[in-house]
Amino acid sequence: MQKTFKSLRGKFKFPHTLVVIAIIIFFAALLTWIIPAGEYARITDEVTGKTVVDPSTYTNVESTPVNIFLIPFYLVQGLITRAELIATILLSGGAFHILTKSGAIHSSIAKVARKFSNKKGIFVFILTLVFALITTVKSVNTFIAFAPITVMIALAMGLDSIVGVGVILIGGAVGFSTGTLNVSTTLLAQELGGLALYSGIEYRAISLVVFFIVSVIYLIRYSNKIQANPELSPMYDLDKEREEGVADLDSFGEMNTRKWLVLLTLLGTLVVIVYGGINLGWKISHNGAAFIWLGLISGMIMGYSPSTIAKYFVEGAKKMIGAALILGTATAVSQVMGDGKILDPIVYGLNSILVTVPAFLQGSFMYVSNIVINALITSGSGQAAVVMPIFLPVADMIGMTRQTAILAFNFGDGFCNYILPTSTALMGILGVANIPYDRWMKFMWKLFLIWVVVGSVLVTIAQYIKLGPF
Repeated sequence: MQKTFKSLRGKFKFPHTLVVIAIIIFFAALLTWIIPAGEYARITDEVTGKTVVDPSTYTNVESTPVNIFLIPFYLVQGLITRAELIATILLSGGAFHILTKSGAIHSSIAKVARKFSNKKGIFVFILTLVFALITTVKSVNTFIAFAPITVMIALAMGLDSIVGVGVILIGGAVGFSTGTLNVSTTLLAQELGGLALYSGIEYRAISLVVFFIVSVIYLIRYSNKIQANPELSPMYDLDKEREEGVADLDSFGEMNTRKWLVLLTLLGTLVVIVYGGINLGWKISHNGAAFIWLGLISGMIMGYSPSTIAKYFVEGAKKMIGAALILGTATAVSQVMGDGKILDPIVYGLNSILVTVPAFLQGSFMYVSNIVINALITSGSGQAAVVMPIFLPVADMIGMTRQTAILAFNFGDGFCNYILPTSTALMGILGVANIPYDRWMKFMWKLFLIWVVVGSVLVTIAQYIKLGPF
């Protein structure tokens, strides 16, 4: 039976995210020929000044089915529509690649590891916090190459490889999924919702703290358990075979003045971006400009020539092309549904379901709905482009603030990426660290259930306090 399962698993390969999105676009086009067209009237809310759906005005209208042969046109239009955000994503990829090349992050991690070699709980706490903070602005995909390094450090400290990848994946899950500063999820969703960039950051920051405390306690308890009894580790047999288990922490290099200045530049850039978004009305293009400065200044601090800076910047931007294409093509889904006039009927259907759900469960229902959708579209920006045009009007009609709907989207989009075998971040990190998926799930499934409960509570609280600003 086990051999048969392994054989079937080896034959099946989940399609690329772009293929999944293309299938969804094709399906959406087919639905424009099936679902009766309908529309809501849009009105201007007197309190917020935002354009919202009038839930009492739904009417059937003449169908305008989408020609399937026009799908490539919609793909191009999607890329054009999201050009500003796509440019920012590419620029951020270039800047962070220069930071990676500087070795500043590598050396700082090793420095912390050496200092707390006899205080492993503190080490796990600090390293998880570092990745949680960095991934408030970057996806976890950025740190796939770091996994062998953190695994070597963990093994050198007498821990296991699951702790080594856990500091990245769990820290990254908390930082990315709470959406505190993320460009490709929170900012995109807020832009679609007509909200000020970075608004509602205080509650998202509280959510980050809550999730971090719960998650790091789980990871520290696990590390203490396997340190006391290594045989309890799901990776015990495989870790014993690793040749790199005796890695020398000194091999990562010492921190020097240049590397400290690079880290300070990163911190300063993040502060400037947040300040600009909150107080100066910065748009996404301003963030792109800030990333250019981050890359240039970091490169100059490291003494790189202009050509070397340009080379590294291009290499980093190339790594983000896939995310950019996913974002642009996913946007085509809502455009197809909009032109086919089936977006409002879908909103009408979701609203009909949500209004039957007890009020205290509506936020949780939206959160779980996003988890289900994320099983098909694991790209955060891609999912935002698909679901927010639907869920934002639903939130308007049931009296939920758009900030709450975006919070539910962030949680639903992010946290399940760390159990889904279709997640590039998860499978990439597990792959380079040579950790089988089933071994990871033996460690991870309980934490994911905890995340679902904690997220449901936080979304419910946000719903009841009418989370704003609007």
